[in-house]
Amino acid sequence: MNSNLIDSLFIFMLACFIGFEVIRHVSPLLHTPLMSLTNALDAIAVVGAIVMVGERKSEFATVLGVIAIVAATSNVVGGFFITDRMLKMFKTSRPVKK
Repeated sequence: MNSNLIDSLFIFMLACFIGFEVIRHVSPLLHTPLMSLTNALDAIAVVGAIVMVGERKSEFATVLGVIAIVAATSNVVGGFFITDRMLKMFKTSRPVKK
């Protein structure tokens, strides 16, 4: 195998493990700001994937780019739905005084 591929897979696995451990130890009060941050990071991933697809350097890169666009976009949309749902939990059910 190519050394760059092995290095990239190692970095990916390490990032997944560290990300999982960081997210797991976050207080429930911080989930909404954290979700907003991950939505912003996923938006950056969508832009990067679009650039990767647009370059069309190889068929493999194009396929990976399309998969990245679909995955990151679904994560952004899901994150917005979850954030909206969490913010609705903090709203009071009392009628507003006029």
